Amino acid sequence: MGLGRFLLTARGAGGGGHRHGLFRGGTIDHPRTYEVISTLAFAGKRGGSFARLAALSGARPGDRVLDVGCGTGCLTRAMAARIAPDGRVTGLDLSPAMIAYAGARGPASCSYVLGAAQDLAFDDGSFDVVVSSYAVHHVPAEARRAAFAQMRRVLRPGGRLMVADFRPPRGGLGRRLADALAGPAIAGDGTPGTDIDALAGMVAGAGFTIEAEGRLRPVTRYIRAVRP
Repeated sequence: MGLGRFLLTARGAGGGGHRHGLFRGGTIDHPRTYEVISTLAFAGKRGGSFARLAALSGARPGDRVLDVGCGTGCLTRAMAARIAPDGRVTGLDLSPAMIAYAGARGPASCSYVLGAAQDLAFDDGSFDVVVSSYAVHHVPAEARRAAFAQMRRVLRPGGRLMVADFRPPRGGLGRRLADALAGPAIAGDGTPGTDIDALAGMVAGAGFTIEAEGRLRPVTRYIRAVRP
């Protein structure tokens, strides 16, 4: 199967849209296919990208970390390496298939739970660091402000937030890869349903102080912020 045909199959071609591809009811339920597409989208640099995001988060050994929208657990595992030997990472996702896949591959310092970004079932101040990668565009637009408010609530004062999402792809192949990964959140012109300026406004509006914004090749924009 050629790459183009593979991508059409993943997104659900023939009028079915994402309902018959990676997505079921707004969640990604085919983790192995997602892993293949994600590896292609990152041009073979996926592991290094997640390690860099983990470093940018400012997490330290012993920290308690929440990964919102953890997917297959790549960032969760990278965070576990940052906070070893005594830290703990909790990965949260709406997809049971993703939670099962990530849980089977995570180290003992990682645990995984079902849940939504806009309704975090954790006590106030439960975490030192909250991270989220390539997930905010899957949160319904009307719920994103609530999601950032929840992330702030579960962080301790002085705790850090690091959120990353896709940069708009330029070429046709990049658009097809992003479409396959982002699903219903991708716009018809290939631009994800969020952008860095909108995310920065929501982060600041939730009461965070933004410390840094930047880009990572090949597909990433990120924001790091602190809860005062």
